[in-house]
Amino acid sequence: MSSVVAIPSSVDLLEFITSLLGVVNVALLVRRSIWNYPVGMLMVALFAWAVFEARLYSDAALNIFFFVVQGYGWWAWWRLGGMEHKVAVERLTGPARIAWLVMILLCSFAWGAIMRFYTDAAFPWLDALLAMSSVAAQILLVRRRIENWPLWILVDVGYVAIYVVKHLYGFAALYLLLLLLSILGLREWARAEREAVA
Repeated sequence: MSSVVAIPSSVDLLEFITSLLGVVNVALLVRRSIWNYPVGMLMVALFAWAVFEARLYSDAALNIFFFVVQGYGWWAWWRLGGMEHKVAVERLTGPARIAWLVMILLCSFAWGAIMRFYTDAAFPWLDALLAMSSVAAQILLVRRRIENWPLWILVDVGYVAIYVVKHLYGFAALYLLLLLLSILGLREWARAEREAVA
């Protein structure tokens, strides 16, 4: 009687490696460690390749953007002394929050229209909204604003749904774990903010 051993495909292996790097990246972010950036750069490069193959073009373009912003974040946190200590947490003003929300919605509509009418993108409107929300969250993260975490929580929920529908179960599992880490990140950064003003 012969037994068949399942050999993981290159896509499964890519999903696994990318997912592992994603978990390490966010765990380092929760701790406000500068080392999240080199790990994140490798993760988003692999992620862009995988989601492009799934015709999630906004997501692929987003991860190319993330690669550049991660490099900038690494430099910015280093300038703030991130090699010696955890970076400080800050908060947006009320008007700034409204401005960020309006810009996310406007950019999502514009990008979604391009994806809907000029490509064969899967889920063009939702993918655009998640992509633009991710851009905002990443910029806010680099700027050490605590509001990055609620945005990441919403993004993680949306991507779990998309990846399940696209049968990218490894990435869906990753985003479910990232959702939990984002909730933890919000709690930890809020605590760090309280301790800084105490």
